Amino acid sequence: MRGRKTSQANFICLLNVEDRIPNGHPIRVVKRMIREIFARLDPEFEDLYAEAGRPSIPPERLLASKVLMALYSIRSERQFCERLRYDLLFQWFLDLNPDEPSFDASTFSKNQERLLRHHASDIFFAAVVELAREQGWVSNEHFSADGTLIEAWASMKSFRPKDEQQGPGSGNAWMDFHGEKRSNDTHQSTTDAEAKLLKKGRGKEARLVFGGYAIMENRNGLCVHMAGDLAVGKTEPEKALEQTDELLERDFAVKTIGADKNYHTEGFVAGCKERGIKPHVSLFEGRSTEGLEDAIEKTQGYLSSQVIRRRIEELFGWMKTIGGMRKSRYRGVERTHMALQFVAAASNLLRMAKLATAPPGTAEVGA
Repeated sequence: MRGRKTSQANFICLLNVEDRIPNGHPIRVVKRMIREIFARLDPEFEDLYAEAGRPSIPPERLLASKVLMALYSIRSERQFCERLRYDLLFQWFLDLNPDEPSFDASTFSKNQERLLRHHASDIFFAAVVELAREQGWVSNEHFSADGTLIEAWASMKSFRPKDEQQGPGSGNAWMDFHGEKRSNDTHQSTTDAEAKLLKKGRGKEARLVFGGYAIMENRNGLCVHMAGDLAVGKTEPEKALEQTDELLERDFAVKTIGADKNYHTEGFVAGCKERGIKPHVSLFEGRSTEGLEDAIEKTQGYLSSQVIRRRIEELFGWMKTIGGMRKSRYRGVERTHMALQFVAAASNLLRMAKLATAPPGTAEVGA
């Protein structure tokens, strides 16, 4: 029998929001893990705010909102706040009662400086990684490194000569750059001075970009270090060595690092050897590098690293498509770095939720 649509007669009703969230939904596990992380970070949150004055929006809600934005591909804080007013799942995740007023998008901008000043994204990301380590989901010895380009929000029209007077523009004026040589030495963006002109490879167009650099552990493909930086100045191998030093300071016993051919350089190989690490890098044919054994390609550990290291591209792909980091929404390296860390943390939490609910014996183990 055909069902008939009835008019909406009830505007007031009682419902349990918990019943609206499926029992097997990964978001339940993500929320449970985030609660545990926030409990550990409570002393850090106390340092963010003054002891007197008007109560602020809880920092837990701001950070959890960043995770939600990445998980559900919300493109802006304004869009998130609009959806928060009617999305019961978002309200449930933030422990916001349905009859409680939601916060405004300006809350994010007003608290941005506070989060940056206290390195909230670094602390939160490190706590996520530490939770994964405690569960045994993170390899302590075997890692992979890679970098990617994050397109800046600045327009190519803003990339003007440095000696040109900078000030308010004339709107979206027509620009003709035909025949003009532009480089980072002579030109600079008038809207984002830290965005650098770079192209991904031969035959590709040059864009204003930032650099995103990641270290992935090889057991389950979790990101253990994520950094946003200038796209020029430091090479990917140099940045990877800096990130490795930070991992060593955090008591990781790094033994191998897998990487692509960009890392087959004397500097990276020598830097790994100084730290007691085996560089499992893809080899350039015919390039001889001191400290890199000729027979390394035949070892089982090297072959495993070369297979597993490709998973880091999955991380970048998720961050750029689902996480919305194909193009930075923020000006400058510092804010882009913070956004990258929140998106990488969200990717880790989603992966960890799947690992937590996987049947025994099915967890992936790498070399």
